Amino acid sequence: MYKNRRILAIVPARGGSKGIKLKNLISVGGVSLISRVGLVIQQLPFLDRAIISTDHSGIAETARSAGIEAPFTRPESLSGDTISDVEVLSHALLEAEKSEKYQFDVIVMLQPTSPFRTPEIVIEACDKLIEGNYDSVVTVSRTDSKGHPLKQFVVKENTLRYYDERGKGIIARQQLDPVYHRNGLAYVMTRDCLLVQKTVIGSHTFPIVAEEYVPNIDSYDDIYYAEYLLSRQT
Repeated sequence: MYKNRRILAIVPARGGSKGIKLKNLISVGGVSLISRVGLVIQQLPFLDRAIISTDHSGIAETARSAGIEAPFTRPESLSGDTISDVEVLSHALLEAEKSEKYQFDVIVMLQPTSPFRTPEIVIEACDKLIEGNYDSVVTVSRTDSKGHPLKQFVVKENTLRYYDERGKGIIARQQLDPVYHRNGLAYVMTRDCLLVQKTVIGSHTFPIVAEEYVPNIDSYDDIYYAEYLLSRQT
């Protein structure tokens, strides 16, 4: 319990990733992505429970070895490419509450694909949620101006078009308002945000902006760059 709130950490990690086979078991800096989450969880003693939601026995076993509970196997109906975080987290939350016979107040989603997560950022997110009475807290990073929506294009019928017609008026990057993207370090939300609003980004959400670059593992290039960043820390 933390500040009179029961807190459940959920690690979503299905086995059917397409870009990198069994991505969640890939090692970065000699430690698997699942084990890296476990190392963070070990430094968050206030968590009432930390569980993994997976459909893969190997991932479940690695999670257990890393100190993360694997109390159930995620059903096949929740293991497809188009299944949302809300569906996965809601299922895991209700399963945990069924066995504990009480309700959790706060849910923390810790995705394995963000290996540079620290215990401090998770604690900060929990503090902001509770003290600010927010529905959710999400960590984000500022998007490079080259990736700004007003500088993007789409191709339709072999014709290049602006993604947003307002982009025609952009001459210099100084004209662009900053935009941000989710970096996966931490999602923290109330039970009502998840089950009633049915979202991980509620109507009253506080953003924690990471100043440093945050690698998120979706491709082998991401792994190589994460390894490079780790090598610079040693």
